[in-house]
Amino acid sequence: MAHTEDMRATLPTPTSTDSFWHSEPNEFLIGHHTTEDLPAEADIVIVGSGITGTSAARYLAEDERANGKRTVMLEAREACWGATGRNGGHCQPLLFDRGYEVAKFELKNVDAVRSYIQEHNVPCEWRSVSGCRQFWTEEVMAEAEKEIAHLQKIAPDVAARITVIKDKAELEGQRVNLECIGATLTAGAGSLWPYKLVTFILEKLVKEGSLNLQTKTPVTEITFGEKHTLHTPRGKITAPTVILATNAYTAALLPNFADLIVPCRGQMSALFPPKNSTLLPHSYGMVAALGQPANNDDYLIQRPYSGVPNPAAHYMFGGGRGMGHLATIGASDDSVSDPDSAAYLRRALLQVMKLDGDTEGLTELKAAKEWTGIMGFSRDDHPWVGQLPGIKGLWLSAGYTGHGMPNATLCGKAVVDMLLGEAAGTPLSTLQQSMVEKGDIPKAYLLTEERLKMAGSLPTVKEQDEVGVHMNGVV
Repeated sequence: MAHTEDMRATLPTPTSTDSFWHSEPNEFLIGHHTTEDLPAEADIVIVGSGITGTSAARYLAEDERANGKRTVMLEAREACWGATGRNGGHCQPLLFDRGYEVAKFELKNVDAVRSYIQEHNVPCEWRSVSGCRQFWTEEVMAEAEKEIAHLQKIAPDVAARITVIKDKAELEGQRVNLECIGATLTAGAGSLWPYKLVTFILEKLVKEGSLNLQTKTPVTEITFGEKHTLHTPRGKITAPTVILATNAYTAALLPNFADLIVPCRGQMSALFPPKNSTLLPHSYGMVAALGQPANNDDYLIQRPYSGVPNPAAHYMFGGGRGMGHLATIGASDDSVSDPDSAAYLRRALLQVMKLDGDTEGLTELKAAKEWTGIMGFSRDDHPWVGQLPGIKGLWLSAGYTGHGMPNATLCGKAVVDMLLGEAAGTPLSTLQQSMVEKGDIPKAYLLTEERLKMAGSLPTVKEQDEVGVHMNGVV
């Protein structure tokens, strides 16, 4: 068993594997420094430029309570070069996995993402789809049905979005291999090019003068005080308010989180479809597929065949963690790829899906890109959202356990609502209670002293992973 210190995140590596999502980079943001020098001071500093940090910056810019505040965002690499720029392109709520409060929040989050994209006509390949999850053993199918039956009792409105499919003809209609035990179909999901959404928002904020973005500026240390000092290779910046949108890398700056948010490396691929094939109708998750452990999910979306740059309809397929040979839990380095997981991904779709087109004699699909990304696995399977106890002005939203896209937008907003509400004189506990009652944040996500103690008593992330606890990583 590895010690906690072995699991502690490092800072993002200077180099990384080549994500397909970065194949059409936002030229305005590459190497971007809004000001040539790093400002010495700011009112609010956001660390991290993925979906969480960008969401926080956007909601600050839209909130009149933040008028006149100087917001600076620090990013260790290029903009959106961490997990959001490396993930599976899913925005899929998981409705029966973590409780109905979380399910409703995830549905609300997906609606918020969709609404922004439609309102601003963001060219990010958004497609409204249903989420189809395949279950490949009797045990995982039975567990899913048990959870759905419970949801039908306590939240029938949420459960009504879920259809259980076990009939072979119906499964075939979802383009699923009939060897799987069954599937669920969930209304209200989406697929997208996440990097393009985030960089659209960042470019807009910078050009409007709402945000000073400093890329290639890693934060190496934070000195806490009445004003917090963030140390970088380009100098120091101080601010009374800091938002850490650092997900897997959180413990590099907050060592006390080393056993609460643990990095986990995931494998991704962009695969060419068979010739003459047609578009898959859904986004997909595969639970316990092809002999993998029950807590190792694979995940799939498909890019369009037309109407976009490079319309090659790539299968964006990730997972294969149970087929790799490199350690994943505790791994912070996304410059490394696992050849066994990559080989599995090239072969597996031909076995788990009913692909059409010219598949005869085809044993594996050709990859346009293969890469890795670092997820932040939370010890109690929930994100950590709120102010650090005992450190006024230090806020965190991180630990999505591979499930950030249906959570991070409104988690970023929740942090903004908390910090601006507290600054206006409302006690944080009062704000949080009101937000939970309105469905603006699940109670289980709140960062509290009580939760820190409770989570610390659980088996470690590594221990949970080794015994097969299902932490649902659909990135």
